[in-house]
Amino acid sequence: MTTDLSGRVVAVTGASSGIGEATALACVAAGAAVSLAARRGDRIDALAQRIADGGGTAVAIPTDVGEEDQARAFVEGTRRRLGRLDALVNNAGVMLLGWIEGADTEQWRRMVHVNLFGVLYPTHAALPIMREQGGGHIVNVSSVAGRVARAGSGVYNLTKWGVGAFSEALRQEAIGAGVRVTLIEPGAVATELMSHNSDEVKAIAAKRFEGMELLQADDIANAIVYALAQPAHVGINEILVRPSRQE
Repeated sequence: MTTDLSGRVVAVTGASSGIGEATALACVAAGAAVSLAARRGDRIDALAQRIADGGGTAVAIPTDVGEEDQARAFVEGTRRRLGRLDALVNNAGVMLLGWIEGADTEQWRRMVHVNLFGVLYPTHAALPIMREQGGGHIVNVSSVAGRVARAGSGVYNLTKWGVGAFSEALRQEAIGAGVRVTLIEPGAVATELMSHNSDEVKAIAAKRFEGMELLQADDIANAIVYALAQPAHVGINEILVRPSRQE
């Protein structure tokens, strides 16, 4: 399997932990230089130092990707500091589950802020750069929740279905600029996402996935590198990755 990203620059959002951190490390292992975005600046600083200590190239840019000015500064800062922008991995996301009736609507706003605007704004900033370069690749990390809706995850479903719809429209629009678009849809992954939910939600999830070997962040990172490493004439439009035992 081809996994050579030598000479490429990959920007990764939500890089402070989980899939984002694993993706940055996998891209570096494949030969890419990376830029790292997250609100937790101390974590991406530590990750950039870890990459540098291993002989790789990384820059950390503390960013709230749901804020348009910060998202643009991250994307443009990547090109300025690393010389170009070959790929953008829109990975930042939050998953706040619960019933629609009686919900804390601030959680809804937070999900829309990160899961939707956090994809839209970096993409908007990246497209002109990629067009000028003659091509690029945008990877949007969605979820199996962007395919299957369940009671208790309605607004999270809404954001992830939105990412899927946006990705397909973007794919069609970006063809003329030589920009490929890939949608990654993870199933149950052992990351920090669930930790921000209530004890009740955590208990329901634990019961649902009891006895199941969950995916690891590296499993999704490997899928992302696979898509990025394909030759220019190959478009990997969509990858759904679930634990073997997930219904």
